[in-house]
Amino acid sequence: MTNRSVDLHFQQFGDPAATPLLLLHGLFGSSVNWLGIARRLQDRYRLILPDLRNHGRSPHAHRMDYPAMAEDILELLRRLEIPAAHILGHSMGGKVAMWLALTQPEKVDRLVVADVAPVEYSHRFETIFTGLRSIDLDHLSDRQAADRQLAGYVESSQVRGYLLQNLVKQSTGWAWRLNLPVLEREIDTLAGFPESDGKSFPGDVLFIYGGNSTYVLPEYFSTIRTGFPFSRLRALAGAGHWVYADQPDGFIMTLEAFL
Repeated sequence: MTNRSVDLHFQQFGDPAATPLLLLHGLFGSSVNWLGIARRLQDRYRLILPDLRNHGRSPHAHRMDYPAMAEDILELLRRLEIPAAHILGHSMGGKVAMWLALTQPEKVDRLVVADVAPVEYSHRFETIFTGLRSIDLDHLSDRQAADRQLAGYVESSQVRGYLLQNLVKQSTGWAWRLNLPVLEREIDTLAGFPESDGKSFPGDVLFIYGGNSTYVLPEYFSTIRTGFPFSRLRALAGAGHWVYADQPDGFIMTLEAFL
């Protein structure tokens, strides 16, 4: 392990001899977000689903930026003796995948970026962090009580369910798998994207995004094509930011046609 990387926890599915495909989750997520997609792909690929640092069952680390997260993926590929792989990343995971492709292009066969662009986004995550911190873990009776407390900050029950996947009951009581202090401190870094200094990825790239999402807008297309000149852009009608969950059939069909 390098000084910058952490040993990521991961799940693996499919034929070990098949083409490797890594699935990288988004902010506040974990490898379990990809399980539905993985089950539908496991007959054709060697699927590797890591928890990114400070998420899921992976270690917590003080540093939280895209170069460090890409280094974690490189170390995982080394551990698994995989010289190169297809990489699919959603949202934050898509930014990790893009940075890996820009800086270590020989490690990426084909790149798929789900509902994100290599740009800086404005965000309103402060309310989410405030809501998560407001949950009184020491006196929490059950997950439903946590949901009721979080509802004062996060209106969508779907988003609350997504966030509360990170709340776990341990022998000592309730705890967050997320490293909330570091994520909150580095949220502006995660909403941004590193300066690429003119780097571009020479391989094939698919940007697949929700037709109802605002994460991939026409004004981002020129930036996308500067860094990823051989990219294809496909919108899925009726899908929002969680494009693979909103339109799984269309997502799988579009993904497999590209790979």
